[in-house]
Amino acid sequence: MALTKVIGAGLGTVTEDQVFGGATPTVTIGDAGAEDAKIVFDGNAQDYHIGLDDSADTLVIGKGSALGTTTAMSFDANGIITKPLQPAFLARPSSAQTNIAVGGGETLVVFGTEVFDRGANFASSVFTAPVEGLYSFQAMLRLESLDSASNYYYINIFTSNRYYHYMFDPDFGQDQIYWQVTLTALADMDANDIAKIMIYQGNGTQQTDISTLSHFSGYLVA
Repeated sequence: MALTKVIGAGLGTVTEDQVFGGATPTVTIGDAGAEDAKIVFDGNAQDYHIGLDDSADTLVIGKGSALGTTTAMSFDANGIITKPLQPAFLARPSSAQTNIAVGGGETLVVFGTEVFDRGANFASSVFTAPVEGLYSFQAMLRLESLDSASNYYYINIFTSNRYYHYMFDPDFGQDQIYWQVTLTALADMDANDIAKIMIYQGNGTQQTDISTLSHFSGYLVA
């Protein structure tokens, strides 16, 4: 004969393993009331929860035992998934970076204004990976007053494991008023690896500027 167990407020704790059998086994948490419901995973060092945020009509997964605390993933009624803690950033120059150096080594492109920085992993124009993973990076530099006499310019998305390189010859017949460079990369990174944008002008006159219309962005893909 099948044994039926009813668990309610004040009725104690089930300590043994539970198996739900039958043709269509169902476990229901809640009774259609206007209230939150959750499952808490009580770990040794860290707790996690999965629950229904009834006021927002969303299913959430997060850290801790309190619903809505440090939500890592949220599913709404339309199936739209958000990850509010997923590392992502967008930064722009605070002011034009003028007369970049010629020869003698690469120049760090300075992005002094953060549009957003989820996880606070971007600082001093450098992104630091918080965890191992694959990261997508995008950069657009608007260069102004290019020297057509220079034999080349190159721009790198520099990461600890790779260089993602763009190179061009600025021989346009005259000094170019502006030139836009776009770079993208899918980079494998370990925790604490860095990513930054570097530029180099091979020779010629020190006159090229980086406009405030430039930007650098990135996010954790997987």
